Amino acid sequence: MKTTVARFSVAHHQLIDERGQALGRLPRISAAALRRLYGWMVLTRRFDERAVRLQRTGQLGTYASSLGHEALHVGLADAMRADDVLLPTYREAGALMVRGVAMQELLRYWGGDERGSDFAGPRRDFPYCVPIATQCTHAAGVASAMRLRGEKRVAVCCLGDGASSKGDFYEALNLAGVWRLPLVFVISNNQWAISVPLSKQTACATLAQKAIAGGVPGEQVDGNDALAVRQVMGRALARARRGDGPTLVEGLTYRLGDHTTSDDARRYRPEAEVSAAWKRDPLPRQRQFMAGQGLWNAADEEQLISDCDAQVERAVAAYLATPAQDPTDMFDYLHAQLPTSLAGQRADVAGAAHG
Repeated sequence: MKTTVARFSVAHHQLIDERGQALGRLPRISAAALRRLYGWMVLTRRFDERAVRLQRTGQLGTYASSLGHEALHVGLADAMRADDVLLPTYREAGALMVRGVAMQELLRYWGGDERGSDFAGPRRDFPYCVPIATQCTHAAGVASAMRLRGEKRVAVCCLGDGASSKGDFYEALNLAGVWRLPLVFVISNNQWAISVPLSKQTACATLAQKAIAGGVPGEQVDGNDALAVRQVMGRALARARRGDGPTLVEGLTYRLGDHTTSDDARRYRPEAEVSAAWKRDPLPRQRQFMAGQGLWNAADEEQLISDCDAQVERAVAAYLATPAQDPTDMFDYLHAQLPTSLAGQRADVAGAAHG
């Protein structure tokens, strides 16, 4: 005899379509909040464009663009509380900026300066993580500490679609489910893990369904719809804060640029696919929605771009004026207390630098 012991489903959430039209009744959100979200998205893109130009002129190291991801990153960060903890991957510039990280700090990081990871703002947020999926187990540890301390805080772990194929992710997800940790995993499904398409990574219909094996709720959201991201994240964060455990959120988006400035995506992505993705660009969608509500016009757009560019240029000037780091910073910014095994190496470097 065969019986069904469990059934599962994955919900997809979208509030605004690609033309900026509302899909049904929207949650209540103030005009100020709409302007704030859009302002962060535009600032993120203007910063991103400037960072790429800095790299192309030899003033910045390899840089990972967030082009096309602005709604997902800004939306998830805007839903968080100040005392929550963000564990990013290497592309969430917008989320870090919303959380209070200064643009010049982000530039210092990509410029190879260890001081760029020493945020003056959100002191408990984690720095960029370039190794793939290692931040997932770190996030489980952070959330576990929050639970043990009885804190009403949540850890938010960002990862890409490629990272969801790594064992670190599954281990962290399993532990989070068993221990009911206050943790939200956010998978940025931008369809490509460098040059590997999603179809070559997984046979799953969605990445959200990977949560099922861990006994964790999994939801999918249009990652180019900032309002939908903010709503889904708000529910997931509230659930974790109540003590009801983790959630996995899959944000559907697209990497409009190269993987990093050392990549040339034209070698492996069809031009028609990229062109189609530009039609789902999150910025025009948000702008058109606001204009339709009578909350935005051409003069507002011009002023916002001017203000954003001024902020970015001030940050660039601060970055370029940063005094050169001491060679011993590679040791001093790595450990709170230097291990004895590295003390000799540090002394050698210090001697060479001052000899």
